[in-house]
Amino acid sequence: MSQTRLEIKVGLFVLVGLLLLAGLLISFSKGTTRFSRTYELYLDTTDVGGIKPGAGVLMAGYPIGDVKRLMLSTNGETVTLLLNIKQQHRIRADALFVLEQSGFLGDQFVAVYPGTNPSAAYLEPGAHAVCPPPFNLQQTARDASGFIRRIDETAQKLNATIADVRTYVLNRETLTNLAVTAANMRDVSERALVTVDGIQALVETNRPAVGGILGKLGEFSEQLNQFAAALNEVLDTNRTEISTAVKNIESASEVLNSLLGDLESGKGLAGTVLRDDEFAASVATITDNLSVTTSNLNRLGLWGILWSKKPPATNAPAGPRLHSPRATPD
Repeated sequence: MSQTRLEIKVGLFVLVGLLLLAGLLISFSKGTTRFSRTYELYLDTTDVGGIKPGAGVLMAGYPIGDVKRLMLSTNGETVTLLLNIKQQHRIRADALFVLEQSGFLGDQFVAVYPGTNPSAAYLEPGAHAVCPPPFNLQQTARDASGFIRRIDETAQKLNATIADVRTYVLNRETLTNLAVTAANMRDVSERALVTVDGIQALVETNRPAVGGILGKLGEFSEQLNQFAAALNEVLDTNRTEISTAVKNIESASEVLNSLLGDLESGKGLAGTVLRDDEFAASVATITDNLSVTTSNLNRLGLWGILWSKKPPATNAPAGPRLHSPRATPD
C-alpha cells in the first residue's frame, strides 16, 4: 500500500514539474498571443529580410503581438505578413511599421512607431498597412564595395591626370618659358612705372599751363552758353519774322517752280529761245557780232572804226553788216 502511494506521489511530482516546465516554455517562447484575444492585420512589403513566423511585434519596445505567417504574392513582387495583435492594443492608421533586428546578429521583429496625429482613425481588423523593406547589410556592403571601386577608379584617373600635368605642363621647357614670361612681365611693369612717373612729372611741370587751358576752356564754355542763350533769345524775339521769311521763301520757290515750268513749256522770251531753234540762232549771231564790235572797239577805238576804209559793195545778199565782213582796216 505504501508502494502505491509512493508511486502516486512521484507521478504527481513529475506532472507538476512538466506543467511548470511547459509554463516556462510558454512564458519564454515567442508565442506571446497564444492564449490572448487577438485581431489580424496585414503588412505589405517588398522584402521581409529573412523574418520568420513567430517573430514578435513591438510597439515602443513592448510586445503587442507576433507574426503568424508570411504570404508571397503570385507575381513575386510583394510579401504579406499576417500579424496577430492583442485585442487591448489598437494601432492608428498613421503608425509606421518597420522591420528591425535586435542587435547586429539578433532576431528580427516588426517595430511599430505610433503616429503624431491623435485624431487619426484606428486600423480595423483585417486592414492592410505598408512597410518599407528592412536594412540589408549585404546590399549595403555591395553598394559600399562599388562605391569604393568607383573611388579607386577616380583616384587612378586623378593620378594619371597629375602625371600628364607633370609631363606636359610642368616640364623643364614650360617652366623655362614661364620664367621668361615672368621676367618679361616684370620688365614691362617696370617700364610702365617709369612711364607713369614721367607722365606724373609732366603733369606736375605743366600744371600752371594745364590750369590756364582748363580756365580758358571754362571761359569758352561760358561764352558758348551765352551765345546759345543770345541765339535762343533772338529766335524767340524774331519768331514771327522768321516764320514770315520762311513763308516768303516758300512763295518764292513756288514762283521759281512756276517760271521753270513756263520755260519748259516754251512760254515767254526765255521759253521761246529754248524752244525756237531759228530764234536761238539769230540770238547767237547777234551775240557774235557784238563780240566782234567790242573787240574792234578795244583794238581801234571808236574813231578808227568810223574812219576805216569801207570795202567795195558786192551783190551779196543783205545781212547783218558786222557779221559777214570780218575784215580789219589796214
